[in-house]
Amino acid sequence: MNKNLTTAIQAALDAGQVIMEVYEAPFDVEIKDDNSPLTIADKKANDVINSYLIPTEIPIISEENKQLDYSQRKQWEQCWIVDPLDGTKEFIKRNGEFTVNIALTHLGVPKLGVIYAPYTRELYFAQTDLEKAWKVNMPDSYESLESLLESAYLIQPKADDRQMRIVGSRSHLNDETKEYIEALATAKEKEIVSKGSSLKFCLVAEGKADVYPRFAPTMEWDTAAGQAICEAVGVHVVALPSNSPMRYNKENLLNPWFLVSKEL
Repeated sequence: MNKNLTTAIQAALDAGQVIMEVYEAPFDVEIKDDNSPLTIADKKANDVINSYLIPTEIPIISEENKQLDYSQRKQWEQCWIVDPLDGTKEFIKRNGEFTVNIALTHLGVPKLGVIYAPYTRELYFAQTDLEKAWKVNMPDSYESLESLLESAYLIQPKADDRQMRIVGSRSHLNDETKEYIEALATAKEKEIVSKGSSLKFCLVAEGKADVYPRFAPTMEWDTAAGQAICEAVGVHVVALPSNSPMRYNKENLLNPWFLVSKEL
């Protein structure tokens, strides 16, 4: 397995541990300049992840790092894209649907992706050049990372003959998304599958949902790891309205609207 992937997995697991230490105790919530919430868990998880990724000497774009100007970033062939705590709103609500997201991109294309849900102890990871993505249901204890990864199993998307399962955000199901769902032409019964954070990508990648439309703002760190996991198993993540693959380390780190689906 790719060394950078195992580094990212260990970083995500250790970040998840410090997140849960905060989750299980009282914590304060700050409001950032963009009106998004921030907790000490975001900061601590970011410190842990940086401690693993900085030694790789690959530059890092993280939600909680100071963002460099594009005049510097555009020179990068590859970079890490990190959300140390995706789903901070879900974390604050204490519904368990939050994740650690770590991706490695090359020339704007996700190559490796790790998503760890520390509350449910579900670990997803992918290497796109192998066209494989895996999942591990974390045990209470394990001897080594190597032994843990030996228990991983491959995931694949799969259709439901009876239902069209559409992923809706737990906190962001807006009117545009509702209109898309209503207009979706299908003979199947439509089912809305609600989920927070980047776990929405994982639902499609592992065959628990068929399509994930996102017609609301997201940032690159919200999607890069999920895109790697989806694309490794043949699920498309396309920007709208261009229907072109989502790209990363853009001048503007804000994503366009996008659609996640096995079918284009």
